[in-house]
Amino acid sequence: MADLRVNFCGIKAPNPFWLASAPPTDKAYNVERAFRAGWGGVVWKTLGEDPPVVNVNGPRYGAIHGSDRRVIGFNNIELITDRPLEVNLREIKEIKRAWPDRALVVSLMVPCTEASWKAILARVEETGADGIELNFGCPHGMSERGMGSAVGQVPEYVEMVARWCKANTRMPVIVKLTPNITDIRHPARAAKAGGADAVSLINTINSIMGVDLDAMTPFPATDGYGTHGGYCGMAVKPIALNMVAEIARDPATQGLPISGIGGIETWRDAAEFIALGAGTVQVCTAAMVYGFKIVQEMITGLSDWMDQKGYRSVDEIVGRAVPRVTDWQHLNLDYVVKARIDQDLCIKCGRCHIACEDTSHQAISHMKDGRRHYEVKLEECVGCNLCAMVCPVEGCITMQPLTEGVDPRTGVPVGGFRTWKEHPNNPAVIAAAQAQPAVLEPAE
Repeated sequence: MADLRVNFCGIKAPNPFWLASAPPTDKAYNVERAFRAGWGGVVWKTLGEDPPVVNVNGPRYGAIHGSDRRVIGFNNIELITDRPLEVNLREIKEIKRAWPDRALVVSLMVPCTEASWKAILARVEETGADGIELNFGCPHGMSERGMGSAVGQVPEYVEMVARWCKANTRMPVIVKLTPNITDIRHPARAAKAGGADAVSLINTINSIMGVDLDAMTPFPATDGYGTHGGYCGMAVKPIALNMVAEIARDPATQGLPISGIGGIETWRDAAEFIALGAGTVQVCTAAMVYGFKIVQEMITGLSDWMDQKGYRSVDEIVGRAVPRVTDWQHLNLDYVVKARIDQDLCIKCGRCHIACEDTSHQAISHMKDGRRHYEVKLEECVGCNLCAMVCPVEGCITMQPLTEGVDPRTGVPVGGFRTWKEHPNNPAVIAAAQAQPAVLEPAE
């Protein structure tokens, strides 16, 4: 049976599934329920200095729903904990004593002075917590006060605060990164330079969920006004995966432990983050929508899949997909695929045809012998796979590689390997060829 135990920068847990710093980890009651359900760890909701912050009394969340009312995207305008610091610290200490085998990391956010960080670190360390997570990601409320993403967007500040924390605590220091930045690698490099033991990402994305067109107010609204908040949920997963992969494959941050966050709902989501370099994963929105017991399916699903694939431990999966992540310029431009429609599965809905006809390459015919019939025109198909994406029948349209002969669309032989760096259409290749000195023919 697969071993799901993890050791993340010295923090041990029975499985890689942790709850992220958020409403689900705001008090002992919630964390107790989470641990009973099977979560391997939690990151306690962000603590700050007293007096505590004040949250709005009213709607704090917004959502984008699918046609079946499933929550696709989620937004919140809640701030860090609004409970007294002493109450939080007491509960953290009690929980850690009661659950010594679970990971308990404490998220922190205080003003950007060494004295403020030093003071709270000493108090957190006394609780017996396993580590701290520096919240450099919150995009609303706290950033306007010079904390949260206001720090995370400045690599020099990230490095400075990480160094302060490493100098003033024995606990592992995890830096939580904001996605609200042009290049996630820069703050990750800064965290490593400051001595951080790990990074976690992504925090929420700055967003406005929508506008009430009757009241002309963004929602969720407070007394007639709305504000930007943090976007999360399954919709942000592709963004999070990319940012995790960027850090995992960056030579400057190679080997830096990563805790992956963003849109994780299933064991498969978690496995994808792990394959791209995450040693643990953190979940928030899915737990808020479906409850803590979702972790049980995550645990059994990951374990069963690992058994099927022959993986004995989580460590064997971490980063296995990273070598397959590359930049566009290194892709093989001679690789050719064509769409194929399985006529036995086709329900004749015509979505593939109209999508291709209106918006792509006019590569699917729609009539044969006076009847609806959808067939791919190989001489027009570029293999873009739009048809497979819009087809409502799974497996009906597949992408088939051409392994021999020539591409009927371009007339170019298949099976070669040319990237953009070697392709004759590349202006740099053309310029290099033109710069070659002429070869003089020997005199007769």
